[in-house]
Amino acid sequence: MANGVPLPTDSYKLGFIGAGKMAESIARGVVKSGLLPASNIRTAHLGLTRKTAFESFGVKVFDHNDQVVEDSDVVIFSVKPQVVKNVVMQLRPHLSEKQLLVSVAAGVKLKDLQEWAGHSRFIRVMPNTPAAVGVAASVISLGAAATKDDGELISKLFGSIGKVWTADEKLFDAVTGLSGSGPAYIYLAIEALADGGVAAGLPRELALGLASQTVLGAASMAANSGKHPGQLKDDVASPGGTTIAGIHELEKAGFRGILMNAVVAAAKRSKELSPN
Repeated sequence: MANGVPLPTDSYKLGFIGAGKMAESIARGVVKSGLLPASNIRTAHLGLTRKTAFESFGVKVFDHNDQVVEDSDVVIFSVKPQVVKNVVMQLRPHLSEKQLLVSVAAGVKLKDLQEWAGHSRFIRVMPNTPAAVGVAASVISLGAAATKDDGELISKLFGSIGKVWTADEKLFDAVTGLSGSGPAYIYLAIEALADGGVAAGLPRELALGLASQTVLGAASMAANSGKHPGQLKDDVASPGGTTIAGIHELEKAGFRGILMNAVVAAAKRSKELSPN
């Protein structure tokens, strides 16, 4: 394996620096998809709970991060943004330019990651929390020395937990505002829909189940039907019917503008929090 030479897609060793929920979600997705066997995946943690979580599906858990790095071809940094600098710099003596490095730390730019690591075969990925159930929205951006083959490998890897897009890193604050923070907006909408159902007389459990399934079904149609969301909306809203009455109330309250403002506000905050 040489710098810039594609890694084999079925036999490389994948290491996670950070053994949190996101790392676990990715690892589980990779194993479940058959992309890699669990025996090819490793991480490090001293805590019994996190160690057990990974060992329960066959992942090797070391005591120290340097052991993970020295035994991996692809290294994913899945740590909190405020500690990623220290973690990368501590591991720098153990990193090789033959390795493909990946970061899922929100707001941490490739130029900084590359400087701290001492080489540029780096890829930045912005996944979101639905990775836990295999329906993440992930966006990747390639560093200076990452090749097209590297990008395809990481797209395939993150494709095991959802859908993947490639974008210029300058768009990542907007990505954060939409897909990174977006699940929270949808949870609020589900909760509000369920509350509306309760207010209209439904039992709480039924209202929540209907709200959740309705959002799931609508999202699936928007993603897979090939129709514009406006057309899908029109298909439901018959003249003088119940749906258009509800839509009228949403429009009066500025529903679409509120969601747009939420995305823009979160993107702005992401930019404020990112180092220059």
